Amino acid sequence: MNIGIIGAGHIGSALAVRLVSLGHSVHIANSRGPETLQDVAQKTGAKPVTIQEAARHGDIVVVTIPLKNIPQLPKDLFAGIAADVPVIDTSNYYPILRDGHMPELESGDLTESEWVQQHLGRPVIKVFNNIFAEHIRTKGLPKGAAGRIALPVAGDDAGTKQKVMALVEELGFDAVDDGSLHESWRQQPGTPCYGADLPADQLRELFNKLGPQRSEAQHAEYLANHARLQREMAEKGST
Repeated sequence: MNIGIIGAGHIGSALAVRLVSLGHSVHIANSRGPETLQDVAQKTGAKPVTIQEAARHGDIVVVTIPLKNIPQLPKDLFAGIAADVPVIDTSNYYPILRDGHMPELESGDLTESEWVQQHLGRPVIKVFNNIFAEHIRTKGLPKGAAGRIALPVAGDDAGTKQKVMALVEELGFDAVDDGSLHESWRQQPGTPCYGADLPADQLRELFNKLGPQRSEAQHAEYLANHARLQREMAEKGST
């Protein structure tokens, strides 16, 4: 497939390495222009391009940039791109470490990817946000192998979701349907599946236990968990 990646950070680069190794044609972009991506191109095998070129290259497009930078993307980025081209959102909200506070994401009314979808003006599929970038590159296993990690995939369009789930499987992970984009709160930071590398049966069991609707108590608990994680990460970064 032709796959466009917008964002050349940890997740974008890890996906590029794996996708190129599987024989896909990968174009990668960042906000500073393709001339700044020569090291990334050498390490990943992806072709550095502009953001617009990456969006138009893909049978699948991945948007993997800091959440706070989503509104800075061109408003017409996906204009003219066929509706059956999936747009993957990998973003996570890090108010303490990176993004600053966004009240609309702390009220519990919107999930992170619903907010992204509003700004992109395009339906998105949520995946690759709850796994460490290095694990994308190193921990994919054949179907049925012991220890194979499951990744949650959330979205509102069944057709594009199935295409993304097939890609997840090809990368060496079990794709588990996490329901609608509004239900993607179950894979956001602070939740039990975030960074947990669970197998498929445990991930499905967890989602059944959590239920589809996020309660006020759950929302408060996961915000607190995520704040604690961010403070720990900040402390490690300063030592």
